[in-house]
Order: sequence, then structure tokens, then C-alpha cells
Amino acid sequence: MTAKIEMAPAEEIKRLQEKRLRELVVYLAEKSPFYQRLFKAANIDISDIKGLKDLTRIPTTNKEDLQQYNDDFFCVPKTEIIDFVTTSGTLGDPVTIGLTDSDLERLAYNEAISFACAGVQKNDVLQLTTTIDRRFMAGLAYFLGARRLGAGIIRVGAGIPELQWDTILKFNPSYLIVVPSFLLKLIEYAESHDIDYKNSGIKAAICIGEALRDQDFGLNVLGQKIKRKWGIELYSTYASTEMSTAFTECPEQQGGHLHPELIIAEILDDKGNEVPEGYPGELTITTLGIEAMPLLRFRTGDVVVAHRLPCKCGRNTLRLGPVLGRKRQMIKYKGTTLYPPAMDDLLNDFNEVQSHTIEIYHNDIGTDEIRIKIATTSISEELSQNIKDHFRSKLRVSPKIEFCKKEEILRLQASKLGRKPIRVIDHRKK
Repeated sequence: MTAKIEMAPAEEIKRLQEKRLRELVVYLAEKSPFYQRLFKAANIDISDIKGLKDLTRIPTTNKEDLQQYNDDFFCVPKTEIIDFVTTSGTLGDPVTIGLTDSDLERLAYNEAISFACAGVQKNDVLQLTTTIDRRFMAGLAYFLGARRLGAGIIRVGAGIPELQWDTILKFNPSYLIVVPSFLLKLIEYAESHDIDYKNSGIKAAICIGEALRDQDFGLNVLGQKIKRKWGIELYSTYASTEMSTAFTECPEQQGGHLHPELIIAEILDDKGNEVPEGYPGELTITTLGIEAMPLLRFRTGDVVVAHRLPCKCGRNTLRLGPVLGRKRQMIKYKGTTLYPPAMDDLLNDFNEVQSHTIEIYHNDIGTDEIRIKIATTSISEELSQNIKDHFRSKLRVSPKIEFCKKEEILRLQASKLGRKPIRVIDHRKK
């Protein structure tokens, strides 16, 4: 199940996106209190928005706008909302996103073609190891997408390696939908319980929530660890609640593919200008075909690099490289610009590190400092020094290291909604 437009020439893709963009601005001008105000304040005549190049006439919006004016983004009465979800609230108060029946159909279609992009077929069975409750869009999207594709899906939920393996051995799924670090826990459980996991029938994992690859698309430390132990294929997928769309890798594994009928992507610098090819910038999205809460030039906060050359798989769509980090979590540390995922990756080099949190704060003179709290079974000055040396070697910085009990790390990681562990705690005043 591949969307034909993804294989079309670039000019045909552009024409489709421009047609849908014109439809969107008309819809927002009629239905959205927020964008009605924005168009008026910016003196925008929507008839002037004819092509992708005209997007620059329109101011961007961001998560703070959604938090402050949440209800004004709704384009339909609440009585037409079939499903309510919320964002995770990692960088502030959660935002409510409503979906109409049409939006749920779109969500299912998005995930179906995303699964197909990663090679999932109708005769496959997927095991869902993430939650489908707690107002979580992703779990629902995976279920609806598998149903739309005609594949089977087993809703196991998060955690509990024993239950995961009982399900794998009982139902023989071919794909796992999983946070990649949890794969290491599954391997550890299998090895300690004499489970022949290499012959379990799992052929691939669709990985969410954590980076698997470096910017050159080679596997990072976490990806290499999984691959060495368990030789299954690993596919990255990136999405957010606000965009209701996923960027998923194909078998070439050279970045997540954009679905051009569902979303327009811009990569912008701090001033709102498109960055040069190959440079990192903030992913800014315009959703297409959404009824309840469409977004126009919405800055996601995620810093990425876009790749525009055609893919060997035959798709001519933009591809996104691994997320470098959240723009608001960027750290200026002693002349070096850092994002927390780079530090996560280095900590994966140390088998002794069971779990960790990264704390960012301002020191007495107002510059950024980094403190990493680590849970380990082998506390030693040697381990602390090795970690610092590794950071100096790879990132040219040396963070403060603090050893803590695992229970304290788990408490710090616990989120209000219980959906994603919080590994970065930013104490800086914004």
C-alpha cells in the first residue's frame, strides 16, 4: 500500500501540495478563530497564497500559541469531535487535540502507508508495546493503521518483558512497535530465561521515541547494541500529536519519508528563513486534510536536517534525518552547542549505566551547566572519570556526574501522564 504521489515527479508533488495549501487557507479563514485573527493582524489576503513560495507571507505559530489559545484552533464544534488526545507536555502544559471521524480516517491512512513504507504487509502481525490509553495518539494511530492495512495487531501495552515474550511465543508476530531501548530489556529477559529470541520469528522492529541512527544514517550506539545482539531490521519513525502524520523509513533506511498529500514541511532558522540544503533547522509543518485542528506553519521545536534527493526506493519525497534535539533544550556549554540526544547516545556506550537523567541549569554567572544523574550497580570514581573522558573526546565537554539510586532516577523520569520517561530536566528560566 504505497501512495502513488510519493513516486510521482517532484513537480507533480508540488502541484498537489499547492492545491491542498490553497484549500487549507480558505478553510482556516472560514473556520478557525485563531487563524482568522492571525490573517487579520498580518494583513494577509488569502487569495495571495497560491503556491509554496507564498508560505513565507504567513507568520509561524508554535507550541506556546497552542497552549495559550488551545480552543481557538478548533475548526469544528466540540460535538463533532470523536476522539480527544493530548500532547505529552514534555516542554510545558499538555495541549488538547481533537479528531473528527474524517481525521481518524486520515490518521489510519497515514499509519497504513507508513507501515507499508517500512515493509509491513497484510500477512504480517505487529505487536504493540506502547500504550493505547492515557490520551495517547500514537498507540491509537498504530492500531488504526494496521487495521487499515489489513495486518494483524496485538495490543500488549508498555513494559512487562514476561508478558511481551509470552505474546511473542504464543502469537508469532513478525514486527514489534517499540521504544528501541526496551529491545535491550527484552533481550536481557530472553537471555536470563533461556528464550531463543534469535529464532522467535520477529523480523523487524518499528522504533519510536529514541534515535537509532547518526546523521549519516549509520546505526548509533543504541542501534549497534541491538543489532549485535538481535539481528532484526530496525526502522525509525518520527511523528508528533500535533501533526497527526509520521515520517517513516523505507528499507533503504536513509531517513523518514514525508507523505506529501498529508503534510508540508519547511526547515527554518531562528529568523524564519529556509535553511540551506543539508543544514539543521526547526521542522515547521503545515497539515493537509485535517478537519478539526489543522495547523499552518507550525514550528514543532524539533531540530532536523532534510534530504531532498530521490530515494533508491523510488520515492521522490523529502526525507528527515534523525532529530538532533529539541530547540528549547539546546545547550550552549563552554562554546559548544549541544542537544541532549547526543549525550544519551554516549551514555549508551557504558553497560554499567542502568538509567539516567540530564539536568540543565544556569550557574551563578548565568551560563549553562550540565549535570547527569546516573543509576549504576558499580559506583566508582573510575566510571565517573571514564564517562567524563568519553564526553570530552566526543563532544568536547565534561558534565558533572552524580550517582543516584535507581528509584530516584525513575522518580525523576516519571511524567504526569505516565506516557514517556522524562530524561531531560531543564531548570533554566526561559
